[in-house]
Amino acid sequence: MNYTSKPSKKQGCKERRATMENKRWEGPRRGFLPVYSDSTHWFDCASFLCYWEGDPFYETDKSWFESTYIHSGISGYEQTISGPDAAKLLSELVMNDVYKWRSGTCKHLVFLNEEGLIDDHVLYMKDSDDQYRTTAGVFFYPQVNAASGKYDVNITQKKTFVFQFSGPRSLTVIEKVTQTDLHDLKFLEFRPVQIPGFDGSFEVCRIGMSGTLAYEIRGEEAWGADVYNACLVAGAEYGIKRLGWRDYTVNHTFGGFPQQTVHWEMALFEDPEFMKVARTAMHCTGSVDPANRRARHRTPVEVNWEWMAKFNHDFKGRAALEKEMQNPTRKLVTLEFNQEDIIDVYASQFTDHPYKFMDMPCAEPQQCGGHQDVVLKDGVEIGWSSVPTYSSHYHVMISHCTMDIHGAEIGDEVIVKWGDFGGVQKDLRAIVRPSSYVRYKNDVQDNRNYDLSTVPNGNR
Repeated sequence: MNYTSKPSKKQGCKERRATMENKRWEGPRRGFLPVYSDSTHWFDCASFLCYWEGDPFYETDKSWFESTYIHSGISGYEQTISGPDAAKLLSELVMNDVYKWRSGTCKHLVFLNEEGLIDDHVLYMKDSDDQYRTTAGVFFYPQVNAASGKYDVNITQKKTFVFQFSGPRSLTVIEKVTQTDLHDLKFLEFRPVQIPGFDGSFEVCRIGMSGTLAYEIRGEEAWGADVYNACLVAGAEYGIKRLGWRDYTVNHTFGGFPQQTVHWEMALFEDPEFMKVARTAMHCTGSVDPANRRARHRTPVEVNWEWMAKFNHDFKGRAALEKEMQNPTRKLVTLEFNQEDIIDVYASQFTDHPYKFMDMPCAEPQQCGGHQDVVLKDGVEIGWSSVPTYSSHYHVMISHCTMDIHGAEIGDEVIVKWGDFGGVQKDLRAIVRPSSYVRYKNDVQDNRNYDLSTVPNGNR
């Protein structure tokens, strides 16, 4: 089946509408997804399969500026915490205030260890004062604490698809599939929707990491392949692209939304109890000594998240975070690499003495949070750079960098040591930019205040 097939211009309006009706996917499936004839490369993401590369990354990475993409990579288990002590359980684990929170909205919750390092960070949805859900977390400490018997809560899990969209036509496609006007859905809000032709439970949330208009559709696993294909059919006329795990890192990096497993690794990897059940271990690459595990983790301050912390409650890691916030030593910035130096890395592949290869669009393929490179200013180490990431829209390669708070200023040139510790390394010149490259370039509207009057309504 060709999902991009569009009705002929000779077809009448009635026939054209019929072509766009949501129909069950009749082809083969893998987990949440349809298997198309070009679905040849897959990625095992926490035991759930997703496309490694749906459409070519250099096309997909332009889509959230020009049209929209669809991405399935964070589909998996949805965990629901319910009961009278649901808020109490979360409050004792996260640095956020979970009591000042309106039902029907989501919030980015940050879990710390006692040293103030980020154990996990997750988007939670609040259904009511006694029910919270999340779809893309590790779930470790909520389950551990609930099992202690100190909380009157119930934790359940089910398989749920999460399809992410971003770009100027993301809302139009979702409205077309759901036949629902969602122009009034505000940033961080979610609501239940119906999808004509599919007898399931679904919801739409206005959230994303690309720095511009973005949404998610969520629903029961059994409907995943059907909804995914329906979205592709509906979005064909707008040039929708299938984003895969290969280029999932791009919008986080350019949008300025640091992410564990991409820009650093969870401090949970230092927890012996977690490692007893972990599916993987931390893989350390880059010019930073692999023995320096601290360089592979971050505090909220080191990724500019200190504004989320509320000290009106006790929580794990509070003392360490308070101490750091009184005297912060590091900050998050973006590094924009010198193009001549990047070209030299690729040119060296045609010699007998190549530098470490850079994949595209992410120089070190996922899972790459353990990759950290040394950053120098005037020969002095001032920070750690995460994996260089390329954008086919901006035609540049950048990375996130946690550096000494006075190590360098915006516009300064620094040196990044590209290559693994103890091996051949290349000095890459880079200019310090603000932490969100998209905001720095200022060429797209922010999701928080996007002018939706410029977005065609798909429910017409």
